[in-house]
Amino acid sequence: MEQSQYIRRAEVSTTVPVAAAEELSKALAQENMAGVIFFCSADYDPDALAEALESHFDCPVVGCTAAGEIGSTYQTGGVVGMSFSSEMFRVHPVLIESLSTFDATRARDLATNLEEGLEFSSCLDPSEMFGVLLIDGLSGMEEPVVANLFPAIQRVPLIGGSAGDSMNFAETRVYSDGKFRTGVALLLLVETKLEFQTFKLQHFEPSDIDMVITSADPETRTVYEIDGGPAAEEYAELLGLELDALVPQVFSKYPVMLQIGEEWYVRSIQKVNEDGSLTFFCAIEEGLPLTVAKGVGFVETLSAKVEELKSEFKRIDCTLGFDCTLRRLEMLESGHQKPVENLLKELNFIGFSTFGEQFNAIHINHTLSGVILGAK
Repeated sequence: MEQSQYIRRAEVSTTVPVAAAEELSKALAQENMAGVIFFCSADYDPDALAEALESHFDCPVVGCTAAGEIGSTYQTGGVVGMSFSSEMFRVHPVLIESLSTFDATRARDLATNLEEGLEFSSCLDPSEMFGVLLIDGLSGMEEPVVANLFPAIQRVPLIGGSAGDSMNFAETRVYSDGKFRTGVALLLLVETKLEFQTFKLQHFEPSDIDMVITSADPETRTVYEIDGGPAAEEYAELLGLELDALVPQVFSKYPVMLQIGEEWYVRSIQKVNEDGSLTFFCAIEEGLPLTVAKGVGFVETLSAKVEELKSEFKRIDCTLGFDCTLRRLEMLESGHQKPVENLLKELNFIGFSTFGEQFNAIHINHTLSGVILGAK
């Protein structure tokens, strides 16, 4: 794995927590580390891994469980991570607890505290820093958190991912201050002297198949009715499928899209419920007009984005990215893993497969969001 002068990347496959932490620390070691971010399998014993990580690092360490880790390959059962050199970085981790009460006031207080602790800059400056948000992927709180957080931090570019646990949907965890926690989020504000650029990528565009949500509970992300009929039945009928054909592979191939301004964003379905309703990965409100998405080339869109980003940077030290687990499913189903891995290597990519992605003030699905660090 090609390494940068200022950023070390590592990928570990051992399933033994103590060995994994030791191997990770050796691979990420550099003088005067500003901090470490990692993504790990949910199969590790969280207490054992937390204790081992705490004993091997003496700088701020943050991370979360994943629905698969991404380094030079798409792997499962291990851990990947990166370390920042203090020569070019300062990192400021903030744990956000009690997500249901995180409002504009708490967000402003958080931003004020962050601003007071800045070292490279005197104020929250979108050109000098970016934010990384890691959040419990089963909390269902991504929308209000990012909606309150992004304006509070003065529109500093914000990217991130919702923690995963393979595809079990049982428990996802965020790591901060030496512990794995559920029901929390972690904001890592990263000051850097390197040039950087955030981005998002999706390989869908709207089709001519429209629908309206006629009954839904946004808090549980449950849609009960589409076009006045049972949600699962109506969705299957729109696709020309039988109800029992609605499996994760179908959801990954046919998500729906929402238009916000001039932009289209993907909203993905998680599962069919026993009562015929659909649970989504994002909050869906009644009366919302949606459109069934159509794919426009998984590898082709990624290749075009890689070439675009490479053309804007003379040197790419690292790309930190958050890739939806549904993209991973589709990639594996279509046999595109090797060409996708080869393209991500060109960006010196490190990241994980998520239960949702964050981009500025929006929580999205079926998307790759990230930040490139280097020199333009």
